[in-house]
Amino acid sequence: MFTLRSTAFEDGGRIPFAYLSTRCPGENRSIPCEWSGAPEGTQSFVLAIVDHAPVAREWVHWAVVDIPPDVTSLSEGASRTSAMPPGSRELDNTGGSPGYGGPCPPPGTGDHPYEATVYALSVPRLDIARKVTANDLDRALAGKVIAKASLTGLYSR
Repeated sequence: MFTLRSTAFEDGGRIPFAYLSTRCPGENRSIPCEWSGAPEGTQSFVLAIVDHAPVAREWVHWAVVDIPPDVTSLSEGASRTSAMPPGSRELDNTGGSPGYGGPCPPPGTGDHPYEATVYALSVPRLDIARKVTANDLDRALAGKVIAKASLTGLYSR
């Protein structure tokens, strides 16, 4: 069974301050993610964190593509550092910056569900531009996903 977990929070749990945007205030550390049980034939992984709250309009907080098939985790704070797996690419988040952009929802909009999903792909590289929307990512993944696993963290102000 393909699974995704984080030592930062349980599925459905609250996202700690360290992983929030510095505007919220947080430390904007990318969350640690670990996955296991990838299906046979996996040639690469994609990790994406998307805010699915209606007011967020599918805000992409982190998209990492071309993660090699032998990699099974991204360490805490890895975004924009040499800790990222060789060959992987961090795309621009919806805020326009490359790499991880921590949550900072508008005040009074309730809990936002930040869904982290790892996709096991049948291709070694994903053909996708650096500036990406959630729809762009969905289109690029179409027909290439062997399996996926998700976990959701919540945060509100």
